[in-house]
Amino acid sequence: MPEEMDKPLISLHLVDSDSSLAKVPDEAPKVGILGSGDFARSLATRLVGSGFKVVVGSRNPKRTAGLFPSAAQVTFQEEAVSSPEVIFVAVFREHYSSLCSLSDQLAGKILVDVSNPTEQEHLQHRESNAEYLASLFPTCTVVKAFNVISAWTLQAGPRDGNRQVPICSDQPEAKRAVSEMALAMGFMPVDMGSLASAREVEAMPLRLLPAWKVPTLLALGLFVCFYAYNFIRDVLQPYVQESQNKFFKLPVSVVNTTLPCVAYVLLSLVYLPGVLAAALQLRRGTKYQRFPDWLDHWLQHRKQIGLLSFFCAALHALYSFCLPLRRAHRYDLVNLAVKQVLANKSHLWVEEEVWRMEIYLSLGVLALGTLSLLAVTSLPSIANSLNWREFSFVQSSLGFVALVLSTLHTLTYGWTRAFEESRYKFYLPPTFTLTLLVPCAVILAKALFLLPCISRRLARIRRGWERDGTIKFTLPTDHALAEKTSHV
Repeated sequence: MPEEMDKPLISLHLVDSDSSLAKVPDEAPKVGILGSGDFARSLATRLVGSGFKVVVGSRNPKRTAGLFPSAAQVTFQEEAVSSPEVIFVAVFREHYSSLCSLSDQLAGKILVDVSNPTEQEHLQHRESNAEYLASLFPTCTVVKAFNVISAWTLQAGPRDGNRQVPICSDQPEAKRAVSEMALAMGFMPVDMGSLASAREVEAMPLRLLPAWKVPTLLALGLFVCFYAYNFIRDVLQPYVQESQNKFFKLPVSVVNTTLPCVAYVLLSLVYLPGVLAAALQLRRGTKYQRFPDWLDHWLQHRKQIGLLSFFCAALHALYSFCLPLRRAHRYDLVNLAVKQVLANKSHLWVEEEVWRMEIYLSLGVLALGTLSLLAVTSLPSIANSLNWREFSFVQSSLGFVALVLSTLHTLTYGWTRAFEESRYKFYLPPTFTLTLLVPCAVILAKALFLLPCISRRLARIRRGWERDGTIKFTLPTDHALAEKTSHV
């Protein structure tokens, strides 16, 4: 294990084989790095590949020299900070004080803080790591940058990670210098303002999918509700009223019945806020009033809700493929064959059921295919290659087509079951009838908005027309003031 832990994150074979990491000429801009950890090694590799001359300061240069690219100079910290004007501080916060002995040599230089606190440290300290570093070195200019970029992204290049680099500092010239370095390394600098924003920048890597929290909780809540409902109908009711043990359905069958319900409702919730927003604009007669906060947040989470809908639909397709592999399904086939023999039925064929299943499966495949197209076009790399009209057509028009196909898929599955008394177990309606409520309401509202009398009014409102668009001017009551008022 010690031998495995001593291996560097960056492979020397990768560094030596990459022609872009060859030695740069002496006139190349010189950059210093304090630290010899994984991030420092990845940073040195990317800087060398971007045409910079790198000097690394280490407490033990002989031991760490072999971990860095051959083009990088590894020396003691005192020598590493003597000539470069820009120095990356790639050490943890608790080791900042060990650099105080270099305060005279660091005077007037730009220190780029790349550290990140843990969640506990972020809550414990009121000031950010960059502000703390600036307090230790008042004669230096501290810039917070590159803390949201991982060592792997630096090693593999910005094509495999996030390209944005938030940068903040109190000195515009220092921010400009670091921004130019970020551009040379293939990243996109984002000005976050003064160094007071460093605490917010340091909190970015601590967030775990903040935009997915509400949609995920919504999907989990729907899954739990539909799963419990299907459990009562498909497992509990046969056990209580018919003394049949069907608890074996819990792992696969009940889950497979629940997943399409969740996917279908989530897909309708993607387009329901747009309907509510349009209705609100029609009622107000203007587009210049803000939506309620809950509706605004709902509109912002539509992408995540749609992707979760596609995820549940894909799982439903996989579970459906697994249904014939179950032992219970094989036993049901054998029992059906035995019953057919005992009943002296040589030919079992129900034309209506055959057609229903063919149409049902075809609509399901079309709906899943359309959802797949929506999911793919929501990826940033694909969305950026589309113009606004193409993106709107895919996400709005094809999305509505996917909702209609899913509705037809559900109606074909239900067929006449909603009108059969035996389907109401414990007096509870079939699950598919509950899932149809929201999607059908969305489809009916969309159809109403297509009426000329409504669509034209809505189009005028979205182009800036207001119902109360006349501007009323009130003359002053004071006659003397009225004489001085311009009537132009």
